[in-house]
Amino acid sequence: MADFDIVSKYLMQHYPDDFARFALGRDDVEVVEVLNPEQLTVEARQTDSLLRVRLGGEEVLVHTEFQTTDSTHLPMVRRMVGYIGRTVEHYGWPVVSSVIYLRPGTGRGDPGYYLQDRPGHRILIEYQVIRLSELDGQRLLKSGPVGLLPFVPLMRPTGQPAAWLETCVRAVQAQPLDRATKADCLAGMSLLSGLVYAQEIVSAIFFKEGLMDMIRESPVAQYLTQQGIEQGIEQGIEQGIEQGIEQGIEQGGRERALEALLDVLEIRFALGAAEPLAARIQGIEDLQRLKQLHRAAIQMPTLEAFRRLLDADE
Repeated sequence: MADFDIVSKYLMQHYPDDFARFALGRDDVEVVEVLNPEQLTVEARQTDSLLRVRLGGEEVLVHTEFQTTDSTHLPMVRRMVGYIGRTVEHYGWPVVSSVIYLRPGTGRGDPGYYLQDRPGHRILIEYQVIRLSELDGQRLLKSGPVGLLPFVPLMRPTGQPAAWLETCVRAVQAQPLDRATKADCLAGMSLLSGLVYAQEIVSAIFFKEGLMDMIRESPVAQYLTQQGIEQGIEQGIEQGIEQGIEQGIEQGGRERALEALLDVLEIRFALGAAEPLAARIQGIEDLQRLKQLHRAAIQMPTLEAFRRLLDADE
């Protein structure tokens, strides 16, 4: 999950005002400095993000952790005690901490506090637990804080999941942003969406919208390349067409291949399951042919072009 963590941290560092306001739930926040969390590294653990902000006349630290899974080796509550304690020890300023759970279903057992209730030795440490899947994505999509837009597909969808992802992509395209910022949002969204959606669905939507060149050129993609991430933005999407799709199809057999193909045709060309072309496809038994048609469906410019290819093969 390192690539998801890195892109989350990148967005936090480059759009700190959006995240600080989101974590604190208020707009009167001024980010003074993005601090270096490596100063707090202990036993190979360091905080994900640390911002020094000015809030209501005082300076406080906004500490954020991103989680793609539940912390099992060491419970999250114990990790947070360590993070918060080291931050207070090092800086001596008030700390406001949050854990942002990216993947649906994670963080349900996180109480958001540590309590030792021994008489004379009482310890209480509280932090905010944010589960993105429980948030209203439509509301955030409308308000448009740039740094948070890539995370909106992970929030509660409006309508069917695949249609919701497409809505998110088009909403970012419609934003009055400069090209580099828009590319950042779309690149981050393309990668983070893989936490919720099958890679072939993500691939089909971004190819349909003609966004691959913009994503390849994005600052976040360049950053991932510099970090040596083998499965960066471009590779993450294109791998969904090549290795990712092929491996997933091999594991799931014909039914998985058929489902993937029909999903792409529905997303790109609004092909309904009851239409004659869909029925023809459902009659194909050869797994290799389904895989070839899946790749073609992602790249074909129109449904008619795909139909002609299907006719030629028969």
